[in-house]
Amino acid sequence: MSEDAPIAATGHAPAVKSTKDLLKVAVGALGVVYGDIGTSPLYAVKECFTEPHGVARTPQNVLGILSLITWALTLVIVVKYLSFIMRADNRGEGGTFALLALVSDRRREGSSHKRSGVILVFLGLFGASLLYGEGMLTPAISVLSAIEGLGVATHAFERWVVPITCAILIALFLVQKRGTAKVGAIFGPATLVWFLTIAAIGAPWIARRPEVLQAINPVHAVRFFVHNRFHGFLILGSVVLCITGGEALYADMGHFGKQPIRVAWYSIVFPALLVNYYGQGALLLERGAAVKNTFYELVSGWMLYPLVGIAALATVVASQALISGAYSLTQQAVQLGYFPRVTIVHTSGEAEGQIYIPEVNGILMVACLSLVLAFQESTKLAAAYGIAVTGTMSITSLLFFALAVKRWGWSPWKAGALVALFLAVDLPFFAANIVKFTHGGWFPIAMGVVVFSVLTTWKRGRAALGAYMLGAALPIDMFITDVEQSKPYRVRGTAIFMTSNPEGAPPVLLHHFKHNKVLHEQIILLSIQTRHVPEVSHEERVQVRDLGHGLWQVIATYGFMQTPNVVEVLQACVDKGLDPGHELSFFLGRETLLTTGRSGMASWRKALFSFLSRNARPANAFFRIPPNRVIELGIQIEL
Repeated sequence: MSEDAPIAATGHAPAVKSTKDLLKVAVGALGVVYGDIGTSPLYAVKECFTEPHGVARTPQNVLGILSLITWALTLVIVVKYLSFIMRADNRGEGGTFALLALVSDRRREGSSHKRSGVILVFLGLFGASLLYGEGMLTPAISVLSAIEGLGVATHAFERWVVPITCAILIALFLVQKRGTAKVGAIFGPATLVWFLTIAAIGAPWIARRPEVLQAINPVHAVRFFVHNRFHGFLILGSVVLCITGGEALYADMGHFGKQPIRVAWYSIVFPALLVNYYGQGALLLERGAAVKNTFYELVSGWMLYPLVGIAALATVVASQALISGAYSLTQQAVQLGYFPRVTIVHTSGEAEGQIYIPEVNGILMVACLSLVLAFQESTKLAAAYGIAVTGTMSITSLLFFALAVKRWGWSPWKAGALVALFLAVDLPFFAANIVKFTHGGWFPIAMGVVVFSVLTTWKRGRAALGAYMLGAALPIDMFITDVEQSKPYRVRGTAIFMTSNPEGAPPVLLHHFKHNKVLHEQIILLSIQTRHVPEVSHEERVQVRDLGHGLWQVIATYGFMQTPNVVEVLQACVDKGLDPGHELSFFLGRETLLTTGRSGMASWRKALFSFLSRNARPANAFFRIPPNRVIELGIQIEL
């Protein structure tokens, strides 16, 4: 590619105008996109041979495991994600909610299609819910497995592994509020050092035992299953650890762009991973049962301590990527109406995607520390890892099928054949991990069920609440007619009423007019809506309509990766012919929910929705409304 060849930027991806820019962005993608999958060599091979669930360390099994790892990386990462799934972008953005928005936005009106659409939405929501479980497990297992290298160096450090791991995790979560803008600058280079290091320590062992390269032949994987039978199938539950983090390629696509992510994989990540995995295999061929930790024993003597330090830094980077992903996932859920309002702090004035959510940060920190203290060893944590990853990957395959048929116009046979290939890999991995349910695999499933219940309950509760508000609202034409006839006293200033229904006068305005008998000189009915796209440009964001008699209708539209800002909306109104002035009063409704109504929701859902509603962030704080200008009117609503 020439230095002048421009590459289109999408999503939040930086503009790439030359080969130099491409390489710079590709290095930056290493830390965020490949941090998780890049630290898998710390534990993936080790778990395949760890007693009691591992296989014997025979040359045949070593070549079989390496062949399985090679082709898992090839089929899942190269074929599935890099070649096909990354085509399914929502204006450059990827990830479960971006894919879900694409699918649900294209639902047809027939009853059968509505039913299939509901099923797809539920699948997408459960896939997103499982990602929270992965976000809790990844920092715990990654950091713990890195610090366990100290125990390999000397037994004196063994009792300090868990305390040091907890200290690192606490420090990691405490610095989140400072944002990743500054720390992020070292993520790419630090991860580049990691990949160069794991390749450098693996290559000498391959040179000593070059016969390990025979594992590239998939015949060795087939022989492994034939020889080990059902036990060989169960080992897939450990092999899957080599592809954890695969979803990050798709989820972070909008932040870096497709081409830099692909360049980073083929030029650095894939070769380094294979060299290290094959180096660990060569070590096993050389020493067999004498090997305790297949990764750290690639080096010896003084080299072990700097390797532990580099590994600890790499796992912190990998953990940061998952934590940031949980923030982004939560923001999207809030905007799409699946999660209560939370505190969203923008930590960078330049990058809109860099946010911090203290509520999510606190939950993740407690969960990670609890996991480390409960399991104590990365081997035990590995038993809990895998179900969430493979479950999400399987759901992504199904959503891709729906998208290919409904939006791209593929024939069901063509899309079905491709997705069948995906599921032929995803489902065996998932099935092999299900047997780990009683050994810790229940944790990500339990977390997924809890988060799924919250997402669906909040969506259904808001729908019931919206139906009540719609019934209590008055058509705007009737309200204007009433104002014309009653000619109420108009006080100075501008009153702003937020409403989810742009077609009617909200109940808060009706209560105010009924009880106070006055109206402000200027009244703005403000509706904030979310579209099923990642971002809405400033030019398209605000619509203003003059309703007459001092009433204005303002509709502000945001994407699901943006956070609304009422002050910015009002500033944009000036260019549309509406001057709100400086004497502003915001009238908001404060709903008190009663669970005695006939909404059709289950009692436990009513109780959960009421709890979530009471603890959601106040509307004035979420929409960044000046608190000294807010007037709240209480309304009791029966669900």
